[in-house]
Amino acid sequence: MKVLFMCTANSCRSVLSEGLFNHLAPDGMTAVSAGSFPSGRLNPRAVSTLQGLGVDTSALYSKDSSSFTDSPPDIVITVCDKAAGEPCPVYFGPSVKSHWGLADPSEVEGSDEQIQAAFDATVAQIRRRFAAFFALDFDTLAPTELKPALDRIGEMQ
Repeated sequence: MKVLFMCTANSCRSVLSEGLFNHLAPDGMTAVSAGSFPSGRLNPRAVSTLQGLGVDTSALYSKDSSSFTDSPPDIVITVCDKAAGEPCPVYFGPSVKSHWGLADPSEVEGSDEQIQAAFDATVAQIRRRFAAFFALDFDTLAPTELKPALDRIGEMQ
């Protein structure tokens, strides 16, 4: 199963999601990320946060969804923050789609400790959602049950 995490710039939240997913996922599951308007660079704090967790970041880079034309994802999860009025990207392929909004920790201002706390809180939220995702029984879950299950996970705080 291939999961695509999408955001606007593909520099922070979607990259955190891709890195953590691939670090935690059971065999047979993999993640990629993309942005509707990729920045072409990764947020340094996102990279250092992942590295601090022992996540290999060597394959991460900012890209758009055309990178996956030959290998479309099974599931697309947007992680933009609709609550903040941020436009979410759209993926037009035949994948199951869900929205797991995350506040952008790269927008936090303050001390180094406050900024890192925002990244740590985002990572904690992503981990909780992944625990619920990995607990799904994909072998018995009907296709019509998958999207509602994913949407419920996206509502987790």
